[in-house]
Amino acid sequence: MAMHRSRFTKIVATLGPASAGPERLRELFEAGADVFRLNFSHGTHDDHRQRVEQLRALEKEFKHPIAILMDLQGPKLRLGTFANGPMTLHKGQSLRFDLDPTPGTEARVPMLHPEIFRAAKPDGLLLIDDGKVRLRITAHDEGTIDTVVEVAGTISNRKGVNLPNLVLPVSPMTPKDHSDLAYGLTLGVDWVALSFVQHAHDIAELKKLVAGRAAVMAKLEKPQAIEHLDEIIEQSDGIMVARGDLGVEMPPEAVPPLQKRILAACRVLGRPAIVATQMLESMVHSPTPTRAEASDVATAVYDGADAVMLSAESASGDYPIEAVTIMDRILKSVEHDPLYRRLMDASRREPEATTADAISAAARQCAHTLSAAAIVTYTTTGSTTLRAARERPDVRILCLTPNLDTARRMTLAWGVHAMQTADVHNFADMVARAVRVARQEKLAKPGERLVITAGVPFGTPGATNILRIAYC
Repeated sequence: MAMHRSRFTKIVATLGPASAGPERLRELFEAGADVFRLNFSHGTHDDHRQRVEQLRALEKEFKHPIAILMDLQGPKLRLGTFANGPMTLHKGQSLRFDLDPTPGTEARVPMLHPEIFRAAKPDGLLLIDDGKVRLRITAHDEGTIDTVVEVAGTISNRKGVNLPNLVLPVSPMTPKDHSDLAYGLTLGVDWVALSFVQHAHDIAELKKLVAGRAAVMAKLEKPQAIEHLDEIIEQSDGIMVARGDLGVEMPPEAVPPLQKRILAACRVLGRPAIVATQMLESMVHSPTPTRAEASDVATAVYDGADAVMLSAESASGDYPIEAVTIMDRILKSVEHDPLYRRLMDASRREPEATTADAISAAARQCAHTLSAAAIVTYTTTGSTTLRAARERPDVRILCLTPNLDTARRMTLAWGVHAMQTADVHNFADMVARAVRVARQEKLAKPGERLVITAGVPFGTPGATNILRIAYC
């Protein structure tokens, strides 16, 4: 059955207890979810296996590639346990953290992460429970950190710890992540997201392990990553703007302009970008979002995001289908606003002095001038399609590839309708197949024009050098 979205921006839905089972997955897909996220911070390997099998069955039924994103947990910094349950801290109170696993008291708290003690600096901050409690470091050595409470609150067993503006001497890949990654790759996931990236070499480390079996995404949730932003984006296949942790470790007013900066940098380098965290948070327990949340989603679309993501809303909330449905409506509303098109055009950069970039820019211009129905890209690796998406044309991009893995990965990219098709043997075959699939997928009607781009010789990655206008 033909299936395509009447919008450019994609929706990523996180799976969990609220979205378990083949019928619920079908409902999410039909409501508008394009990419499904498996959060390896939760659930068992068997849970994830069942969901992958159900999604692949759905993919076969709809004859449409579905992207699966596995999200590695990364190093979680947490407090130890407390002898007498939760403890309330008062402003000005002194408190010591140490490496002793003995349950904590009013005088000391276990924090079993030696890397924190090695990285600690005088006057640095410790944030606990997503920043609800803030303490300032007054003294430290290799085994203790003395602090004074600046923002009072209650702390309890295993609460998370953040250290803003400190580079921790720790790999983003924990033993659990290595195990999860190996398992996820056997399942055939399409994207792997790495948490708490601080440097480009963190992504390089993961890429060596993945060895081309999936695309690699950097989650930007540490301020340190912003200092190496361009290098991280260049090393990555995609980016996730994880605003939750960024909002803990940075002032909240710094996050919106940073979101715009990251999305603009991703656009320049042609990397798909997801905006994530708390987008429709109230819909965890409410059938409708707040107006502020709707505006937040819209802002990400106006900023040029490739995709927006639902987390708890679809994984554990009471209204997962409604959350996807409303997000779909918001995206369509923004994309029909004339301002959206003006912003996409105004933010377009001059193409680089390469044949591939020149062809991609010309394809966008031809599609607009001729009122073409779609741009068709033939690709092996996806690079031709991503170049077309970077141009933000005002028509859909039909990605044709003989590689099913590529088709699945391209499902995340802005404006792309990806399809696996048999490899083409000559130029006439290429044109005929583009016309046939565009009509079959209801992206073009008889008599409408297509703008087709490809590279000759066929199958050569990154060799986009042909542009052809064809009639359906």
